[in-house]
Formats: sequence, structure tokens, C-alpha cells
Amino acid sequence: MSKTSKNSINLVDTFAEFKELKSIDRSTMISILEEAFRNVLAKMFGTDENYDVIINPDKGDFEIWRNRTVVADGEVEDPNMQIALSEAQKIDADYEIDEEVVDAVDFASFGRRAVLNLRQTLVSKILDIQKDSLYSKYSEMVGQIVTGEVYQVWKKEILLLDDEGNEMLLPKTEQIPSDYYRKGEMVRAIVAKVENKNNNPRIILSRTSPLFLERLFELEVPEIHDGLITIKQIARIPGERAKVAVESYDDRIDPVGACVGVKGSRIHGIVRELRNENIDVINYTSNLSLLVARALSPAKISSIEIDEENKKVNAYLKPEEISQAIGKGGANIKLATMLTGYTIDVYRDDIEVDEEDIYLDEFADEIDEWVLETFKAIGCDTAKNVLNKSREDLIEQTDLEVETIDEVLRILRSEFE
Repeated sequence: MSKTSKNSINLVDTFAEFKELKSIDRSTMISILEEAFRNVLAKMFGTDENYDVIINPDKGDFEIWRNRTVVADGEVEDPNMQIALSEAQKIDADYEIDEEVVDAVDFASFGRRAVLNLRQTLVSKILDIQKDSLYSKYSEMVGQIVTGEVYQVWKKEILLLDDEGNEMLLPKTEQIPSDYYRKGEMVRAIVAKVENKNNNPRIILSRTSPLFLERLFELEVPEIHDGLITIKQIARIPGERAKVAVESYDDRIDPVGACVGVKGSRIHGIVRELRNENIDVINYTSNLSLLVARALSPAKISSIEIDEENKKVNAYLKPEEISQAIGKGGANIKLATMLTGYTIDVYRDDIEVDEEDIYLDEFADEIDEWVLETFKAIGCDTAKNVLNKSREDLIEQTDLEVETIDEVLRILRSEFE
């Protein structure tokens, strides 16, 4: 078949486009090309059943062969399906009636319009496959971190390009307030969602999602990536502050220490990525009283009341602790509420310290420091704070062993006997 015509060369160019598409597997490519040819043949001749279409995607080449039955001269009813004996014998003198004649068809001879229609069909299918492939690829990447280059900055969103030149959008609402980008800069974000409007995929990214912070921790902290430490809950005010509750499945690993790193080495990279967002990492516990106390840190609570039915918590603090519990612009209490799932109200605790009372720090030579810190975390700074609570409350609120609680109570009581 002649490939010298301009129309054929155009078709070969189209095949070359197919060949370079890494997203299309070989069998899909061949079936799409064959289907396009058969559609054109069916439109022109009413059927494509007697045609063989052979595609060679490696060379960007194709061949069309027509099968016709030999009939006696003057009995040809369908020139597409039949060929006169005299015509057949011009091809090969040995042909006889009822034999099959197979001859090559020059597609370019069908006319320029047919060739152009075919090319447009193929180009359209290429675009559709690219869009489907892009949608499938990024749908599977929702919640994962991607990197893109800033291509254009608009008022309400930024257009980014991935390493394959695909377009991604980072809306203003999904940017950290202090984010500022110029064309050509590289941006990290997570794939928040992928929309498909009129077969046009829209990849929406986010830098404000708590999931973005979680993925950054997975990158920086190997123990989280390996599953030894789990992030149980994240609360964020993007660009300002975040609280992360973590839990370790290995008693030998301190989850907070592992996340922060030596001198903050692990968390510094995350803070820089999030435009100096302050990140508090706390130990997760299923004990709500203790979780609320940790969530309100650095403030120390004196006592706590929990209304589980209405999901409300009343926390009582010393006057000097109130401002720390609320935080700048109410950020600390807002994050604690988001982290625990309970509405937290803070109240002034006006109970004065008994002059005969003793601060827990005075018992450091008899009681381990980490045990003392556990009592302080539930608002017990003094010996009488501890003794005024029932043994059952202390066991429930501190998560300490019963033997440890009993030993502490014995030591504290002995001071007042």
C-alpha cells in the first residue's frame, strides 16, 4: 500500500502520537485504531465484515485487506463483497468461481474527507484516553502528597503543573494564609479531590487539610511510616497552630519524643513547610479527663467535669492559667475542642491553697518524676489535691497502675499524720 500521499503521512503522524502515550497499553491502542478504521469502512460500504485491518503500532503503520468472493461475469450484485471472474484473473490467473480474493486497499484512495474524519476521530480518542487516564491516576492519589511547579497565579487559585505537564489547581481557600508563590516555584500539597466535569478532570490540591500535616509526619518520622506510632487525631488552624495526638504500639518508644526529634530536628522541617505553624504533639489516651488535660497544655487544670451526653467539658483552672488555656485569639481552647470532640469551657478555680499543703515537687526524692507529672497533668499540683480525690477517680484519670496509686497515697498521707 502506498504511503507517499500526504493523507497517509498525516495518519502515520497520528500513530506516532499514540505510540508516545505511555498511559495507553498496546492492546488498547490497537483496538482503538482498528475500531476507528472499521467505523469509517462501515459508513462507506455498509459493512466492515469482509475487511481485515492490520495495525503495526511500533512502526506507526497500518494495512487494510478486502475479502471478496469470485462470481461469474455479469453476476456481481455487491461490488464490495463480490468480484467478477475476469477481474479476479487479472490479479491472479488461477482464480476460479467461489474462491476468495484478498487484495490490499489504499485508504488514501477513499478521499481526503474520509482520511480527515479518521484523523479527527483518532485525535479525539487520544484526548479522551488521556483524560480518563489522568482522572484514574489522580483518583487513586487522593490524600497523597504531590509536587507541582507554579505555572500561573490568579486571585482565587494557583495553576500548577506536575512533572508530566498535567494541570493541578490550588484554590486560595486551600492555601495557608501566609502562602505566597511566584511562577516557577515548586509547591507541595495533597490531592484533596478529583472532579470530572464534562470529561475534563480537575485536580484540586490542599495545604490546609489535616491530612497534609499527617502525610508530612509520615515523611519525617520513620516510626509513623512503619506503623509503630499512630496519629490518632489532628486539629489545625492552618498557618497558626496545630495539635497532634499520637500513640505508640511499642512501650520502648516515646511517641512524642520520636515525632519531635532530637532538639526538634524532625518537626522543624514540618514547621517550615507549614509557614511556621506551631505544632503541639501530645500523648493520646482513651481516658477523656487526661486527654482534655493534655489537649489544654501548656495550661494546667485543677479539676474537670465531664457531661458525656451533651459532649461538654468544664475545666477549672487557677487564675494565672486561664489565659494559657484559652490561648492567643482563643486558638488553644479551639484546638483542644477539635482534638477531643468535646466543647470545652474554662472556669476560674478560686480555691486557695491550704497553708499546710505541700507541693508534689517536694516528694521528688520518694516518687518518680514521671509519676508526679502524671498527677500534675490532671490538675493535682499539691498533696491535698491528690488526697481530696477518691482512689477510683485517681485510677481512672491517671491511667497509672493501682499499686503505684496506693504507694503515692501512702507516702502523701504519712506527711499529714
